[in-house]
Amino acid sequence: MSSTTLQADALPAAPRPGAGGDVRLIALVGVAHGVSHFCQLLLPPLFPWLKDAFGVSYAQLGFLLTIYFVVSCGVQALSGFWVDRYGPRPVLFAGMSLLAAAAAGMAGSTSYGMLALFAVVAGVGNGVFHPVDYTLLNRRVAPARLGHAYSVHGITGSLGWAAAPALLVPLALASSWRVALLAAAGVAATVLMLLLWQREHLTVGAPAPRAVPAPEATSASGTGESKFAFLRLPAVWMCFGFFFFYAGALSVVQTFAPQAARQLHGVPAATAAMCLTVYMICAAAGMVAGGFLAKDAARSARVVGLAFGCAAMVALSMAWVDVPAWLVPVMFGAMGIAGGVSGPSRDLLVRRSAPDGASGRFYGVVYGGLDIGQAAVPLFVGLLMDRGEYAGVWVALAVLQGVLIVNAFNVGRLRRAA
Repeated sequence: MSSTTLQADALPAAPRPGAGGDVRLIALVGVAHGVSHFCQLLLPPLFPWLKDAFGVSYAQLGFLLTIYFVVSCGVQALSGFWVDRYGPRPVLFAGMSLLAAAAAGMAGSTSYGMLALFAVVAGVGNGVFHPVDYTLLNRRVAPARLGHAYSVHGITGSLGWAAAPALLVPLALASSWRVALLAAAGVAATVLMLLLWQREHLTVGAPAPRAVPAPEATSASGTGESKFAFLRLPAVWMCFGFFFFYAGALSVVQTFAPQAARQLHGVPAATAAMCLTVYMICAAAGMVAGGFLAKDAARSARVVGLAFGCAAMVALSMAWVDVPAWLVPVMFGAMGIAGGVSGPSRDLLVRRSAPDGASGRFYGVVYGGLDIGQAAVPLFVGLLMDRGEYAGVWVALAVLQGVLIVNAFNVGRLRRAA
């Protein structure tokens, strides 16, 4: 069978649905995305139990996350090609199945090596979601509702992060860490059943041609060029860099910022522990507002730049201003709102840079920046924490947010030039 026939079979005709169909598709993609984020935090909430069970150090447990995200990054780039060739639906089913299998395998692990093996399996499963999700949303959802689709996508991801410790820790306390991981496997398996049941809503047709195709996009997806030709587009690497620094900034907030704020401003331990929850809830609220702002693609770069400018000002204030302890969670909430508002406009900005006919490959590569940023930046910021340079942690966060401002305008400039 020829490659052309394979692609035609993989991407059946799928006319754009009406409002009801859009809502159904957005909900299905959102639930799947939430589970992928949920599974990113399968192990960290259970580190105290795993440390005792396997007699390992926190550094060894942290290395499991490095394995996870390195594998996820590689698979994310590859899965974009699979999505373009076979369509997003089978790739989505495979990824969700692997996440369920990985959680069940971790629950039954009897050695550190087995945990590492299933971290690889989980990384493979996690790597498929962004190419799948954005291919489905971009090809099936009406342009007028794309901003809201991106908003829901981001909100469900944040809720997935929030749900993992909320489910796993109480189950581990009430029973055991193995029961907690089995419950996580059950969550992934249940969502897989839902996706299989609703599989007819997860097909896409061939991408519609743009009204004014960009010259470089045409060359990247032209029939006579290599499937890797899109890698020559400057926008690909500009978007990759954006997600690298975005993930780096988010990883600082998720790992070190609460403890750095505690040391700088005398924040009680209970309040410091609450800061990340406040951040994620406010980020979800910000994404709701961001969905309305993302209706106008022409102002996407300005929305992203203004949002991260506000976040950077908060970070510098945490570093250099004598902030009362009660105000620290409020400032985390302000950063969360700013980050959430930027999300849908960020996704719309990136969508405008995707070349025709290479959507899956494009998203697979540029979202690889997320995994690399989450794996690399904490290593540097962790050195600042070890040296007691807590203000430096916040300055580093502000620098990352400043780079995001510049990057957003550069991506917008490249599209205008095209």
